[in-house]
Amino acid sequence: MTRALGIVLGHLADRRLGDPRRGHPVALFGSLAATLEKQVYADSRRRGLLHLTLLGGAVAGGGLVLERATRDHPVAHTLATAAATWTVLGGTTLGREATAVHGFLAADDLPGARQRLTHLVGRDTSVLDESEVSRATVESVAENTSDAVVAPLVWGAVGGIPGLLGYRAANTLDAMVGHRGARYGRFGWASARFDDLLNLPGARLSGVLAAVLAPLVGGSPRRALAAWTRDARHHPSPNAGVVEAAFAGALGVCLGGRNHYAYGVEDRVRLGDGPPPTKDDIARAVRLADVVSAGAVAVAALAAARRA
Repeated sequence: MTRALGIVLGHLADRRLGDPRRGHPVALFGSLAATLEKQVYADSRRRGLLHLTLLGGAVAGGGLVLERATRDHPVAHTLATAAATWTVLGGTTLGREATAVHGFLAADDLPGARQRLTHLVGRDTSVLDESEVSRATVESVAENTSDAVVAPLVWGAVGGIPGLLGYRAANTLDAMVGHRGARYGRFGWASARFDDLLNLPGARLSGVLAAVLAPLVGGSPRRALAAWTRDARHHPSPNAGVVEAAFAGALGVCLGGRNHYAYGVEDRVRLGDGPPPTKDDIARAVRLADVVSAGAVAVAALAAARRA
């Protein structure tokens, strides 16, 4: 039961506190990863696998040491699990950033919205109009609800502290090097594929929860499931497509389209069959993300309790 209780307490800490503004462990890990990259980088998959193994193995190994050191001490194990859960979750900060973009759009400040959107997405936001800013925000809320909340909770329920920390390490490396382009096309391959594998269960749980809970944001479970089954398989990501399609159907909007990145332009498949999202749909997406996150906490806590 200590694992389940720690997961719940860690989620409550994230809801109450969000991410620390300075000295976040994930940011410190990112700095370490960047330093190691300078030492091991080469335009090869083998070097990228070495980068992933050294960093991910060290973090997961440290989590395993902490798990074993506290497992016979209920209070210590609960608090350690709670701290690890709070460290890896990013749902509250995600919601705050999306809400900030909505605030700029509501004030007719498109340049401000474009700039704030850079906190959420890696695409070139300078070319986006209000509708495209809204779409990018909703897509980021959907994808990151899975990546930053549901998936780590799944691995926390299954693997405890090493599952939580190891997942966040792998996901952070994917964000840093797991994208296309001349520099990371081969070096980032291992991080990208490993992150895809780790996110398979979390993305599908996110899709199910988004469909089931769609009525809480005025949506339809049927439309969410229809968008998922019809459109997700055409998305380049085996996981983002599932969550974005389910959110699109649940919100009754259409996501996908042309995205501009530093390495080029991608034409993404259309997800859902509604109109393009507006700024008001950002608020609905944040509400859907909140209830999906709460549902994921309940599922993870129950799963962890059954494993005890």
